[in-house]
Formats: sequence, structure tokens, C-alpha cells
Amino acid sequence: MTPQKVPDATFHTRVRNDALGGDNPFEWKRLSSADVFAGKRVVLFALPGAFTPACSDSHLPGYERHYADFVALGIDRVVCLAINDAFVMFQWAKSRSIENVFMLPDGNGEFTRKMGMLVDRSTQGLGMRSWRYSMLVDDCTIQRVFAEPGFKDNPDGVPLERSSAEVMLAYLQKA
Repeated sequence: MTPQKVPDATFHTRVRNDALGGDNPFEWKRLSSADVFAGKRVVLFALPGAFTPACSDSHLPGYERHYADFVALGIDRVVCLAINDAFVMFQWAKSRSIENVFMLPDGNGEFTRKMGMLVDRSTQGLGMRSWRYSMLVDDCTIQRVFAEPGFKDNPDGVPLERSSAEVMLAYLQKA
């Protein structure tokens, strides 16, 4: 089986530029998949959306809490991906005191669609969203994916059993 590469996508992010000064020292920066994954060991976790209960109370805080553990196991970057824009991702991280996890907005759902993880949550009023999963990526090559059960059934709630920080840590500790 040929190892799968991460999909090629463009992420529209906002980055701090202190040279801009003023009340809004941020500017747009487009990142490619290569910018995020090339030459790095990355743990990415994807979730349905910012400010949603399980995402805000468990999923994101778990990865922030265990950030140092991931680094100790050779992970260069821990990434949170959601189909939200850069402004929402920034405010969500700020509201949760996220300092280490890299917040990656997939505002157009391009990466999520190419990963095959796009799910229609319109019956819940959420539109197209990412299914909840985590993955280990080494230099753009996907090493392991932990996807939550029920993707094809699209239940009202998206479980948090397989993609938690603790599951990824246990996997990395055994690898």
C-alpha cells in the first residue's frame, strides 16, 4: 500500500505583524499544505467547529494540555483544523487561552473535502463541516488516522472517542 500524502490545499490565515502597529497588527497569509507539513512531524486534529461544546470543552483543551508531551515524543507541531475562518479560529483560541496549538482555518473546506472528511451537518444548522479525526503526519505523509465512528451515519452528535489527545499520545508512546 502506497503511503498517502496530505492533500494539497491553501489555507487563508491571519498572522501578527508588529510592523503594522495600531489596533490591528494582523495581515493575511496564505499557507500551503507544504508550509504546514513539509519537513515536520505533525499531529493534526480536526473537529466540526469552533465554540461547539465537545470541541471547546474537551478536544481542543486536551491537545493544548498535552502539548509538551507531544513535543517530548518528537512532534514539531500540533494543529487544530476546523471549517471556520481565521477570525473565528483566532477568537476561539483567545477565549480558551490556547498558546501552543496552531489554529488552522480551513474556511473553504478544501483540505477537509480532499481528505474525504467533509460531512453535511445541515440538519443541525451547521452546513458543511469536518468530521472529527486526528492524524500523525511525517513530512507530508500520513502515518496514521484516528477517525471517529459513525461518519456515514452522520449522527446528531460527533463522538470524541478515537481522536482525543490521549489516544494519540498512547499511539505515539507505543510507536
